[in-house]
Amino acid sequence: MTASPHPTPAGTDLPESAQLPAAQLRRIRRTGLGIGIATGLYGISFGALATASGLSVAQAMVLSLIMFTGGSQFAFIGVVGGGGSAMGAALAALLLGIRNTLYGLILAPSLPRGGVRGLLRAQLTIDESAALATTGTTPAHRRAGFWAAGVAVYIFWNLFSLLGALAGQHVADPAAWGLDAAAAAAFLALLWPRLRSRDAVAIAVAAAFIALITTPLLPPGLPVLAAALVAVVAGLRAGPDPRRPQHGKHGNRGNRGIRGNHGIRGDRRDRGKEAR
Repeated sequence: MTASPHPTPAGTDLPESAQLPAAQLRRIRRTGLGIGIATGLYGISFGALATASGLSVAQAMVLSLIMFTGGSQFAFIGVVGGGGSAMGAALAALLLGIRNTLYGLILAPSLPRGGVRGLLRAQLTIDESAALATTGTTPAHRRAGFWAAGVAVYIFWNLFSLLGALAGQHVADPAAWGLDAAAAAAFLALLWPRLRSRDAVAIAVAAAFIALITTPLLPPGLPVLAAALVAVVAGLRAGPDPRRPQHGKHGNRGNRGIRGNHGIRGDRRDRGKEAR
């Protein structure tokens, strides 16, 4: 029985178990489970902070189940808890959630785009699922990593958020338990692994400075947006990467090399034939 000469498209939803060795699939799922548990623990802080800030358990869980992006959820709760408007909270959450759209564009060739699985994929496109997916070297590997991390984080994040929300109802003073700093701590935990270059550190420091000086002057929520503008401006002002190879230069050298190795030899052979 011969294999089909037509390769399976990258976005085809064949079961990962039919495309990956069982041992490799189990390893990916274990990694996703570990990511889900570790990330889910942050949900305790979110749930407790949400109900301690005035949301009911139902409101906190609807926010978690539907929005499902930790940074945006903490931003929303931080603005609401600080006395900001719902519009400011929504804008801060939306701005931080834009990155998930970029993840979706990057992963689109390997993941389903329509139907129920397409809707699930849109809901589960977060930092963790995108990170595990991009470690894959094949479309099947990327799909397995995406679903393993995405499903695990969704389950454990919302489970721990519920536990935190129930506990937060009994916390009279969030500051006494350190819950007032939970959002900031969560943001630092998300940001720290990304500070791998001098440019990233410089942008983070500049954004923090803008947030500090605008916090006493602007309503809650707006300092976050002002700090985010630092990254937007830095991205717009960034020029082309000097480390990127210039294909035109390499191509010209390659053409000269080919001409020198073969064209000159051919000319010499032609002249020899004419002499004979």
